[in-house]
Amino acid sequence: MADKTMGNYKSRSRSTCSQELHKKILQNYVNLEHKMQEDLNVELENLTEIQQVCSNGSADQLAKHLNSETVGERLDNGMTLLHLCCLAAVSGKNDSVKELDCNDTEGKSNVSYNTSVLQLMRSPREKGDHEDRTREHVNEQSTKTRNREAREQIRLLLKKGADPAIISKNGFSPLHIVSYKGDVEIVRLFLENCSHLDHTGAGSLTALHLSCLSGQLEVTQALAQRGANIEARDAVSYSPLHIACLYGNETVVEYLLSRGVDVNISGSVGDRPLHLAADRGDYKVVQLLLKKGARVRLQDEEGNTALHCCVRNGYLNILNLLLQPQYRNDAHIPNVYLDTPLHVACYEGWFECSKTLLTFGGSGLLLKENLWGETPLHAACTGGYCIDLVDFLLSQNSTSVNYQSPDGHTPLHSAAFHGHLKIVQLLLSHGADINLTARDRYVPFDKKEEQTPLMWAYDQGHDSIANILKHFRRPGMCDEYARGEYLSPLDTSYFPIPSPIGKLRTMIQEKIDVLHLRTLIPPHQHLSLAEIENLENIDSGSFGKVYKGRFNDKIVAVKRYRANMTYGKSDVEMFCREVSVHGSLDSPYIVKFVGACLQDPSQFAIVTEYVPGGSLFSTLHEQKRSIDTLTRFNIATDVARGMHYLHTLPQPIIHRDLNSHNILLSNDCRARVADFGESRFVRNIFEENMTKQPGNLRWMAPEVFTQSHTGCSYFQCTSLLCEIIPDQVIYVPIKPGCGAFVALPSPSAFFKIMILSLILIIFTT
Repeated sequence: MADKTMGNYKSRSRSTCSQELHKKILQNYVNLEHKMQEDLNVELENLTEIQQVCSNGSADQLAKHLNSETVGERLDNGMTLLHLCCLAAVSGKNDSVKELDCNDTEGKSNVSYNTSVLQLMRSPREKGDHEDRTREHVNEQSTKTRNREAREQIRLLLKKGADPAIISKNGFSPLHIVSYKGDVEIVRLFLENCSHLDHTGAGSLTALHLSCLSGQLEVTQALAQRGANIEARDAVSYSPLHIACLYGNETVVEYLLSRGVDVNISGSVGDRPLHLAADRGDYKVVQLLLKKGARVRLQDEEGNTALHCCVRNGYLNILNLLLQPQYRNDAHIPNVYLDTPLHVACYEGWFECSKTLLTFGGSGLLLKENLWGETPLHAACTGGYCIDLVDFLLSQNSTSVNYQSPDGHTPLHSAAFHGHLKIVQLLLSHGADINLTARDRYVPFDKKEEQTPLMWAYDQGHDSIANILKHFRRPGMCDEYARGEYLSPLDTSYFPIPSPIGKLRTMIQEKIDVLHLRTLIPPHQHLSLAEIENLENIDSGSFGKVYKGRFNDKIVAVKRYRANMTYGKSDVEMFCREVSVHGSLDSPYIVKFVGACLQDPSQFAIVTEYVPGGSLFSTLHEQKRSIDTLTRFNIATDVARGMHYLHTLPQPIIHRDLNSHNILLSNDCRARVADFGESRFVRNIFEENMTKQPGNLRWMAPEVFTQSHTGCSYFQCTSLLCEIIPDQVIYVPIKPGCGAFVALPSPSAFFKIMILSLILIIFTT
């Protein structure tokens, strides 16, 4: 199953499972720190008298209030008197300004940042007068006094039997709090009275985990010396060493290693401390781990080595360290996706790392294919981060610009699919063949569709690349070969998409359809996207996207089609049909047609008036607006009049997709019918060549499921009315003598008459 979902290049995720898991783990620790901050910043309002004493009193005052009943008092958030005393003791300490930066791609230590912040904080104090220094001295003395009183209170509470292992609702005990904040004196107090040092809280973190997370070396030493488990696991099976490496706390890492902790200890998915340090880019921590015997070739469960981890973020100094001969590393080791470290470096666009890996691993690395059949050149074109890297790879003797993977896609396919314009131009200048085709390896052979780079560019909506590929001519190539049978004697700017021979007939027919459509639409309705200002995406669908913009000082909606040649029903055919139908309509109950963009398949779009109220579906089900009965009846009447207009045209039109998504409302809640992608001109309402069961099943009348009637807007009107006026239901015949009935709402006799009248309007053609 994994092979099937990942073997298709187009379904390849830009990030691996291990990267996504790593992000979640990082976010988990960030959330735990936020919970810790909630406990540290607890609101001290509405406290009992003894709780107020613990927050800001003396040991003597506490002794007066303390008894067997009050010693167990807790706040609403689960914090005990010991918690409050700990908060009072650590409140005077400077909060650590070091925090984990999940996006630290530079791998720089936070120490320099912290130092600069402290210097900035110190400068104004140095410039202050003697009075300021005196005030600071008084505050410092006050803080020392408060800390001393808090410690005496903690001694008293412990003597009376208070338990330092009780956790708050956020999952932290008093021992957790002081370990995180680094008050080693209080930690030692707890160690003398706490029989279980490894009790866990939020995220299954022990006090030792938290001291390693915040880089509290003295606390870590005190806990380890008293017997805390230095290889305890939290909820993601990270040990204290994992967390110290994750946060780059060098001194803590060095101490844990001196205590004999397993340097190759594994996390929940096989990730070692070396993986985390290499991924973070902490050179000194990596050095410490290597000196203690960290094995550089160990893989996590996704097959990544420390090499994969360091090149993912471009840490060249760590790469050079890991590639030293004494560590016996192997640049050819692939992960489960068959990505070598060179693949990873190329996907991320790290030029120097790629050159170093090639120097170490040899040119054979350039021929390695991963699970998607991609070589490092494909990978560089997929990532698209560094054009110099692509140029460098093309200069290597082992590299072929037209190398095809097992499914046939080339580096040009990869660059076109991901929209890397400059790389496409570079590949073309090196002789990339625009006619090589790719295939979906999991589609049955008789249904395979061969796809050129141009088709992939169209599929993803990269218009600038599509235009380059569409008009690309190699030097010396004759026009006859370049254009072939695609030319027509008509003078037109429309050039069909180059395609394998199997699609030639379909594409010529589509070209004829577009040319015919241009003759039907009046000149003033021939528009260009360049004429529409301030395009803003407001919706999307299987056809493409809907934009809001300004044309001739009026707000318009632009329904832009995606020229996609990989589906059974051509988008070009649907576009032509919708323009021909909608362009012929003129009714206040139909969304007004403004024009269409017809010159270039990559720019196909339909421009209509902008109806500000949005769809009826959004109003009823998403915004859940309350609409009075008269307004509901007006909406139903507007829809009925719109349908009556369509059905009574000289050449009648059936909508075939009438539902609340396609009913747009003005600011005064008057309705207009929209979206004619499924509509048809008909000569006879019972034409047997009509498609059965069109539109959305949710709004389809029950009798249509039997295919006893051709699908049309007659039957869909009944379901739409039930949505507009929901209440009790009656059954009325669809047509005299038809024998089929539909459900209609009936809140009162008055509305029965109105609804029956509405049905007569709808079904009188």
